[in-house]
Amino acid sequence: MCGIVGYVGNREATPILLSGLKRLEYRGYDSAGLALLEELPRAVSTSNGHSAELVTSTRLIIEKCKGKVTDLEEIAANKPLHSTIGIGHTRWATHGAPSDVNSHPHTDQNDKIAIIHNGIIENYAHIRDRLIARGHSFRSETDTEVLAHLIGEFYSQNHNLTESVRLALNEVVGAFGIAVIAADDPNEIVCARKGSPLVIGVGNDNEYFVASDAAAIIAHTRQVIYLSDNEMATVSRSGIKTRTISNIEITKPVEVIDMELEAIEKGGFAHFMLKEIHEQPRTITDAMRGRVIEEEGNVILGGLQNHLKDLRRAKRLIITACGTSFHAGLIGKYMIEQYARVPVEIEYASEFRYRNPIVDDEDVMFAISQSGETADTLAAIREGKRKGSLALGIVNVVGSTIARESDAGVYIHAGPEIGVASTKAFTSQLTVLALLTIMLGRMRHLSVVDGRSMIRELLQIPDKVQQTLDSTERQITEIAEIFKDAANFLYLGRGYNYPVALEGALKLKEISYIHAEGYPAAEMKHGPIALIDENMPVVVIAPQDDVYEKVLSNIQEVRARKGHVIAIATEGDEKIKELAEQVIFIPKTLPVFTPLLSVVPLQLLSYYIATARGCNVDQPRNLAKSVTVE
Repeated sequence: MCGIVGYVGNREATPILLSGLKRLEYRGYDSAGLALLEELPRAVSTSNGHSAELVTSTRLIIEKCKGKVTDLEEIAANKPLHSTIGIGHTRWATHGAPSDVNSHPHTDQNDKIAIIHNGIIENYAHIRDRLIARGHSFRSETDTEVLAHLIGEFYSQNHNLTESVRLALNEVVGAFGIAVIAADDPNEIVCARKGSPLVIGVGNDNEYFVASDAAAIIAHTRQVIYLSDNEMATVSRSGIKTRTISNIEITKPVEVIDMELEAIEKGGFAHFMLKEIHEQPRTITDAMRGRVIEEEGNVILGGLQNHLKDLRRAKRLIITACGTSFHAGLIGKYMIEQYARVPVEIEYASEFRYRNPIVDDEDVMFAISQSGETADTLAAIREGKRKGSLALGIVNVVGSTIARESDAGVYIHAGPEIGVASTKAFTSQLTVLALLTIMLGRMRHLSVVDGRSMIRELLQIPDKVQQTLDSTERQITEIAEIFKDAANFLYLGRGYNYPVALEGALKLKEISYIHAEGYPAAEMKHGPIALIDENMPVVVIAPQDDVYEKVLSNIQEVRARKGHVIAIATEGDEKIKELAEQVIFIPKTLPVFTPLLSVVPLQLLSYYIATARGCNVDQPRNLAKSVTVE
């Protein structure tokens, strides 16, 4: 959510900042801006008044606009900006509607300091009123401008940018990832974080980078320093100085990020989302790689090895997540309860953090998050740890906050996911949850024979996903054309496929802006059936499993009310052809693994409906990839 890029070095800053902002477009945004420090030579008279000497002064340049990075790029092209230090931002509106004036960067009362900010300052109104009483006036509706003025207040007293930022941050309540520059300190960027990610890149030839996401700087360096909550850094050509916001000097290790530039390129696909849908055979394989012992029917998850006793004696597991990760967790609940016979509660993280949940030291808590930065999920695991629970993470981004703050965890190894609507991360999360299920099951009641059977089938899933992609994509493009103008969709599933119905509906809502709802198929007659008529497409997930006949009855109920049935069914199912207008076949697998296959046609259906409607698939309106605010 929002994007930060900063650069200090010996090269022109503008192209580096603009290219970094383009790398962050996937995070979702509505405006973009730059702040640069430009050195201006000027002649001044000497003391004898007969000659002049050349000195330099620094000018703060701000360029920002509502719209896309390409709009900002056009502005920059028409106003050549020469600078070797600057900061850039893409904003996702929180305080104040998208507009030029609400865009970042914002300046202080003297237009000498510029700040870019991710997050929310919760007590900004109180600070704003206090500053207005002291004679300040504000141009925007944002909380960020208030923070800029507060920093400016301190700076007017001490003329030390680092100390002014530190003092200001000790007065604010909320979340922030910030980068600050000042005309009177033209060689440094001051940055800090609390609840919003920030990484510092160490380049060659005394150049340094600041970003909210390593994707913005991977083209320039792989060596990075991750700031943790309540830490700040002063970055200049002479190096990086880090300290806490309480002013304790600290030393941060330089880490090497494992990310290929090609992974954040489209690779010939029309959109990142389509590329990531097609990457799933590989990413599912990567999630399993080196973790299964087929002969023993067992799984080794290295990140959890030191906590096997805790997992074995756990009386209850709690899974907390948001959005797509919540749907993965719901399937994980079904898996673990069936095969490991451990009670599992699944909680929306946004609810868990506020409802004073019952948690104790016999519980084990799993937090699922693609980014590892989801604010609600992070707050939930902190609450769980505070109450004595072991907190384990299932995340994608190495070095993310949830990965660092969890007691231990498992990476899903999906690689960078650029499309805002999650696809490959979802199936990688499911794969890790399946591995966790087998591991927990073998600790308890699952036999070696059953463990082997499950592993052998799981190892075939990548090929079956590829088969699904190859055999259904063309058909789904045709179905998308038929239903692209529908106003509403209903998604139905039972058992393991009820959460898949939720996920299919979410995908359609996210990127096509069609209203869609997911329901347990049996719940249709308890309300949603009133909506079904000749204008309602109903997607029914109907594999040949234990509840197959029940789902067929639900399809009959839809048909009786003239609804249009699109069925996801098992290969070779002839009966369902008589009941559904459209049938999309997937390979047969164990019911527990069906979601890994049944979700793929739903991803493709949402994608092709959205493209047929002319929607911006990778950057859907109002959404952000990493939700780091409440």
